[in-house]
Amino acid sequence: MRGLETSVIKLRRKVFVEVARAAFESENVASDIEAIPYKITPTETPQYRESIYRERAIASERVRLAMGMSLNPQDKPAHITNGLSASNISDNYYDPPLMQVIPSACDRCEDNVYEVSDQCRKCVSRYCMTVCPKDAVSVGADGRAEIDREKCIKCGKCKSACPYDAIAHKIRPCSEACGVKAIKSDALGRAHIDPDKCVGCGQCMVSCPFGAIADKSQIFQLIRAIRKGDEVVAEVAPAVIGQFGQNVTLWKVKAALKEIGFREVYEVAHGADVGASTEAHHYATEVATGKLPFLLTSCCPAWSMLAKTRFPETIDNISNALTPMVATARTIKQKRPNARVVFIGPCAAKKLEAMRKSVRSDVDFVITFEELAAIFEAKGIDFKTFDKEEPIHDATAAGRGYGVAGGVASAIETCVREYYPDVEVKIEHAEGLEECRKMLLLAKLGKKNGCLIEGMACPGGCVAGAGVNVPVEKGAAELKKFVNDSTKKLPEKELYEIKLP
Repeated sequence: MRGLETSVIKLRRKVFVEVARAAFESENVASDIEAIPYKITPTETPQYRESIYRERAIASERVRLAMGMSLNPQDKPAHITNGLSASNISDNYYDPPLMQVIPSACDRCEDNVYEVSDQCRKCVSRYCMTVCPKDAVSVGADGRAEIDREKCIKCGKCKSACPYDAIAHKIRPCSEACGVKAIKSDALGRAHIDPDKCVGCGQCMVSCPFGAIADKSQIFQLIRAIRKGDEVVAEVAPAVIGQFGQNVTLWKVKAALKEIGFREVYEVAHGADVGASTEAHHYATEVATGKLPFLLTSCCPAWSMLAKTRFPETIDNISNALTPMVATARTIKQKRPNARVVFIGPCAAKKLEAMRKSVRSDVDFVITFEELAAIFEAKGIDFKTFDKEEPIHDATAAGRGYGVAGGVASAIETCVREYYPDVEVKIEHAEGLEECRKMLLLAKLGKKNGCLIEGMACPGGCVAGAGVNVPVEKGAAELKKFVNDSTKKLPEKELYEIKLP
């Protein structure tokens, strides 16, 4: 369940905080990094696993991923800092895959299996047996129903028919959360992520109760760049509102970022304003005139990747507008050519977007709100007592609204109605990759012609991304209030004419 401060969340936070401290303070990085598992599990009594050795082995792999390194080979155990020399440079970018399963942490959950529980009352009607189309259900020696897994076709009819809800459908949580069906089982029954299918949304990571899936991080490299004295500049996604506590405004977040060494802070919502204006223009001149059958928004990288890989015939229908992250980064680098730009947001998939060759020179680092919270903690910044503020006014309500599901389409629709009052707008939006897939299929079949289609990989939009700190509902409410309080509502029509290199 999202928004709960579970043991997994606490363990992840401890790892990030210790890696951040080592990056900021350490003069002997290798030694301090090797000590992190012992800081996380300081006693010899295990808390979550059968042995302290397994707990520390898992912690070691978490540390490697937090430093942007790959997992150590299972058949060749090595020190945490194996390969540190390649990671201990400020301009290093990790290699794919982004999402990785830590083998020693995976509990080998059964996937898509029906099983009779102790709730079976040995009833006379035997509804479960009656409805089974393959005679897979029988009466066991103790009188309870039994399911033959060799015969079972997993139709679920037995479960639906049981009046006592005595039949459980066991689903691997990470697999159920994956809308692109990228998770299978390896030879030992552990989860395995197919990198060719994965779009990096991270919903599998936040759904695993064992914390066995983690993404790579750049906090170590980012902090080393700050420590080295590089001109590091932050661009902050609109979903930041409410992520660091009640009444923690964007102004406070900006002041805190500058306190820890960022030279300047900009709103990613500025790039969203550019995108809304651009896509409004595209819709009015391309879709409304019949040149294109429909237009797909481009801001969610996981949605765009789904369209490009699973529905390649829709590529020409994806808006050519720069994503807010890239548009803002290019604006920053026009103003500050020597800047190292870090995108700070709720989204794990942005890490994959930043790895693209066309984006790599624009965005140097990507970190999530979860990772930033650990950096704040490592530097002793507590928003309960932090009272500094710095004004920031880069964007309008339209761009700031991109952080919630429906916000992108709403911004573009409002721009079309304002700029092109004679154009009728048809809006569709989907959230969650499974619903996005269905929407793309309908569009492919010609069922969505004339529509502007917004896709959000995470149910709820950006505020539901894998890197958020608060429950989705709370994040959405805080962001909507921020949008409503914005003094300027719409970007200028001429924004779409901005030519960014």
